Amino acid sequence: MKNYFFSLVTVFVIVGCTSQPPILFEEGLEDYPTLQKVLSDTAKYQVQILYTQIDRNEHGNPLFTPHSFNLDNNRYFYPASTVKLPIALLALEWLEEQQIPGLTLETTMLTDSVRPSQLPALTDGSAQNGLPSIGHYIKKILLVSDNDASNRLYELLGMDYINQKLAEKGLLHSVITQRLSFPISPEENRQFNPIRFVDNTGKAILEIPARQADSAYVVPGYPKLGKAHYKNDSLIQGGMDFSYKNKFALSDMHGVVQRIIFPEAFVEMERFAINEEHRNFVLKYMSMLPKESDFPSYDTTEFYDSFSKFFKFGADKNAIPARFRLFNKTGWSYGHLIDGAYFVDFETGVEFFVSAIVYVNEDQILNDDKYETDEVGLPFFSELGEYLYQRELKRKKQLMPDLSKMKLVY
Repeated sequence: MKNYFFSLVTVFVIVGCTSQPPILFEEGLEDYPTLQKVLSDTAKYQVQILYTQIDRNEHGNPLFTPHSFNLDNNRYFYPASTVKLPIALLALEWLEEQQIPGLTLETTMLTDSVRPSQLPALTDGSAQNGLPSIGHYIKKILLVSDNDASNRLYELLGMDYINQKLAEKGLLHSVITQRLSFPISPEENRQFNPIRFVDNTGKAILEIPARQADSAYVVPGYPKLGKAHYKNDSLIQGGMDFSYKNKFALSDMHGVVQRIIFPEAFVEMERFAINEEHRNFVLKYMSMLPKESDFPSYDTTEFYDSFSKFFKFGADKNAIPARFRLFNKTGWSYGHLIDGAYFVDFETGVEFFVSAIVYVNEDQILNDDKYETDEVGLPFFSELGEYLYQRELKRKKQLMPDLSKMKLVY
């Protein structure tokens, strides 16, 4: 099927500050004060938005009409945990490539260490059997954005594999070079732990030695953010260097979510090469709420429904109504909040894609833990999700979608 994401482009872009939002937001903003505030000062909030309308043809196939606001693939923002989604998908692609009997999602994965900067992972108390596996790591990534789980899959795949695969799929504005919340040097991030996969008797199925990346990766432009930053409790004047951190452009993130929801909308080489069972596994845990999970299980006072569901619900800790599902991945760090989602209302047939990033760092100091997440960030996502949802409710469609398959995955 033709890839409409690249052929039916309707772009509305503004640069710098403006008091007039673009045509996508031309009316009704008086009911959305935080959204209006952010859209009217793009220089301060560094906001970018991608919104894709979905229509269906007579065969039920999706037709995409994308809109963008202030999109710029070259402008750097820190992607935080959003990079965990492609890492999880590539771990499944790697798994299928091995074609080794007994090597599955549930196979025990034991991570060792051979350098002072590395940590072993030989058990996992949140798993039903107390042992780590690719599948359990992916669950933790998608349910609550677990950092260690993502780092283990990063160590499995290695930097070269991850970046080469992203480029092959046409995701050309991203670089993944680091473990998350694990402060080590760029050189140490190029080193990867030895890993063993073992069966139920402890017999090795696959042994992977310690490795290192063949190439050095750097974020284009060697970006620095902020006017000052804290390092080891010391305030350092000048921007924080993100040259050897991750980059995951909003258009690439949007494209990753689209590829897992509607792989048929992309040519084969641009898809994630995973089977339908693994795809449904990802969809299940992308949309699952923490309270719905038994292994791992979570304290819902900390991991409430909207903990990682920003659009429409991010500013509200109440239960999300069952009619709504967000197949998404969020990230938040250094004042950046990001979410990329396929939004569904099963009662009305509303479905759309939306991805956005907003920067809430009033004092422009990084690592001081003073970010306007609750005052601006989460209300922005809640209002943007509600605004687009109301827009979709009013939009007339020739054919309504059959969402029964999406409902079955959870």
